[in-house]
Amino acid sequence: MAKTKAKDIRELSADELNLRLRDLRQESLNLRLQKSTGQLENPARIRQVRRETAQVLTAIHGKSRA
Repeated sequence: MAKTKAKDIRELSADELNLRLRDLRQESLNLRLQKSTGQLENPARIRQVRRETAQVLTAIHGKSRA
């Protein structure tokens, strides 16, 4: 998956954000499993997914408070 801009994340609806969060958490799980089995090709992707997850969570909390 390509890196997502914060502006693009803020424009998503609440349902789309929840779906994106679920996908990111699934990808994070898969990356951790690959790392533990020694099959991880791009270790930097773990950090990207973690940051994007935080951006999505921030957007979700921002929308719920608005």
